[in-house]
Amino acid sequence: METRLEEREFSNGDVYSGQLRGTLPHGKGKYAWSDGIIYEGDWEEGKISGKGKITWLSGAKYEGDFSGGYLHGFGTMTSPDGSVYSGSWRMNVRHGLGRKEYCNSDSYDGSWREGLQDGSGSYTWTNGNRFIGNWKKGKMSGRGVMSWSNGDLFNGFWLNGLRHGSGVYKYADGGFYFGTWSRGLKDGTGVYYPAGSKHPSLKKWHRHFGYNDTGNFILSHDSSINLEELRNSKAVSRTLSEITTTSGLARNSGRMSERFLDENWGTTDPPRDYMGHGPLSKSGRSAGSGENEGRGKNPIVFEREYMQGVLIKERIMSSIDMSRKARPLDGPKEVSISACVSFLGGKWNYYLMLNLQLGIRYTVGKITPVPRREVRASDFGERARITMFFPRNGSQYTPSHKSIDFDWKDYCPMVFRNLREMFKLDAADYMMSICGDDGLREISSPGKSGSIFYLSHDDRFVIKTLKRSELKVLLRMLPRYYEHVGEHENTLITKFFGVHRLKLKWGKKVRFVVMGNMFCTELKIHRRYDLKGSTQGRFTEKNKIREKTTMKDLDLAYEFHMDKLLREAFFKQIVLDCSFLESLQIIDYSLLLGLHFRAPDQLNDILEPPNEMSDQENDSVASVEVGLPREPSIPPKGLLLVTHEPNSVNTAPGPHIRGSTLRAFAAGEKEVDLILPGTARLRVQLGVNMPAQAHHKLRQDEEESGTVELFEVYDVVVYMGMIDILQEYNMKKRMEHTCKSIQYDPMSISAIEPTLYAKRFTDFLLKVFPETA
Repeated sequence: METRLEEREFSNGDVYSGQLRGTLPHGKGKYAWSDGIIYEGDWEEGKISGKGKITWLSGAKYEGDFSGGYLHGFGTMTSPDGSVYSGSWRMNVRHGLGRKEYCNSDSYDGSWREGLQDGSGSYTWTNGNRFIGNWKKGKMSGRGVMSWSNGDLFNGFWLNGLRHGSGVYKYADGGFYFGTWSRGLKDGTGVYYPAGSKHPSLKKWHRHFGYNDTGNFILSHDSSINLEELRNSKAVSRTLSEITTTSGLARNSGRMSERFLDENWGTTDPPRDYMGHGPLSKSGRSAGSGENEGRGKNPIVFEREYMQGVLIKERIMSSIDMSRKARPLDGPKEVSISACVSFLGGKWNYYLMLNLQLGIRYTVGKITPVPRREVRASDFGERARITMFFPRNGSQYTPSHKSIDFDWKDYCPMVFRNLREMFKLDAADYMMSICGDDGLREISSPGKSGSIFYLSHDDRFVIKTLKRSELKVLLRMLPRYYEHVGEHENTLITKFFGVHRLKLKWGKKVRFVVMGNMFCTELKIHRRYDLKGSTQGRFTEKNKIREKTTMKDLDLAYEFHMDKLLREAFFKQIVLDCSFLESLQIIDYSLLLGLHFRAPDQLNDILEPPNEMSDQENDSVASVEVGLPREPSIPPKGLLLVTHEPNSVNTAPGPHIRGSTLRAFAAGEKEVDLILPGTARLRVQLGVNMPAQAHHKLRQDEEESGTVELFEVYDVVVYMGMIDILQEYNMKKRMEHTCKSIQYDPMSISAIEPTLYAKRFTDFLLKVFPETA
């Protein structure tokens, strides 16, 4: 059908002039709507498609590609406020590569997704500050570099617009801080190098965080900083007889508070922590403070520990050897891997993880559609299993894969299917966590067993290799375990989700158990302890302690005071769980304890809280500002227990705990939630999100080590559960007890009779969690 030129005026006041095909605009044409909008350009079958220009009565205009009536393709949009976006569009929203210049002269150049900055991009503020790195949903997230106009620079990881994870902060005066951040504040251990001191080569850090040797930004696949390489220094020996007080710190340090990055930052200065970045403890000041500190012949560096931006511990280190290549302190000796997995390494370890994912995906997919039923006696034991061969090229029942051929065995599939449902775990979520494209990552073994540990990409599940003897114990105890966890939803005992075995083509067998991660939390775990109640050998050498080291009984320098009802619930369940393990003749189990420390109340209130997120449509990004110190609130905030509100907290079952919400005496014996001011509101369950006060006990070795513990009482959030429940008191353990009893106190060694083990374990925890007067 031929087109013709025509002008039409419609009854609603709209006017079209241009080419028509039949009754529809087709070709070149101009359409003016009665409300003042005007489009001039290409049409196709009555829809705006092709090149064109549209203007709105407000003054906004767009010129570029259209498709099916949408802004789609490449085009330039000028907004009424004067901001200009030039780049890719999809269905009326910015999507793809593009550049936006804001009305305040800020600019963003990079990737967009669904109208927001998402992917790699660079944002430049009008005051000269600049961020280059990754974005997600309009916020800085992932690897990136933030530089301030005054010369400060942060090179590290971000989350939701906040520094979060490992990073390096370079100060304008030449000082460096290598450490970790959480929600925009220093949180955890790190090393501060004053201006003039020798620090590790920054080339490797540039490569870690996205710079090449020429100084240009690139994206890197490596996301880790090895802070242990920063500890190659000797501690300066001195006697510390006095702990620095909070008031002293506040008196002698600049009260610079640090605001979080959010949608409405100011545009002034780079962030500063409450304590500033120079030496702050009494010991640090004695060595000289200020920007030029450490420029002498033998400058010092500082190993520090922060909690939510507050410096709580500091150790002076000599940098006499820092001109040499930094290397870690003598780390823990390599633990010999058990014979069944000692051949693994490199690509074989990759094959092992891939095979594990393939097998679990097959097993869960096969058992889930089967109608649920009560378990029978035949569902337990070694004979209750699913086996399958996975050839590399695939088969009638299995997909092709990029690993090596392997045999797969899944033990007691119906039992573990029911356990996963009992633990309120969705089968699809379980498969996505373990078998998703993000894969598994190997973590170091905290114990002497030589087991290999893997962690799911979302931190929900831990996968551990088992010895054949441990597998047999687990299968024997499984009927009683199934009964116990069914009767006690608040049990602290490890949650088991599946037991599997791989047999590789050369005959090697590797056995696995999938467990819930007790430390799957949005809060940072600052300390980890494995507590048995025994004392022989239950300590960690000081030079082997790292930020994520799991320490032991004699390393614990705190006692924890809990709400009366929380403590009662805890010990009630401990007694039940210990009785269960005692009846099975199990020993060597322990309480895995994780601690999230909150900044001391006296300082937490001086810190500037994060600004509220703006609800208004404003996609320009702001910068970082320094706020003025506020007057401390009275009373201090601390940790707050409030009446439980299901709609205000996440009530989804976690990988470790599925139990009921706990009641607290402080809240009138009602079910409670825990509020961490400025951070989160969390549901309190047994072993999860339990608030307590940690009272630090200064030990003699700390007085002489040069370590400064700045506070004596902390608010903590406690995470805990009972682990390592697969060791029977068998003949081997009886012989161990007999031999060690000749040399040591029989009650100090781990291998003792199950009844005594349970009593000693409970008595020890009564001391760790004493009754509050």
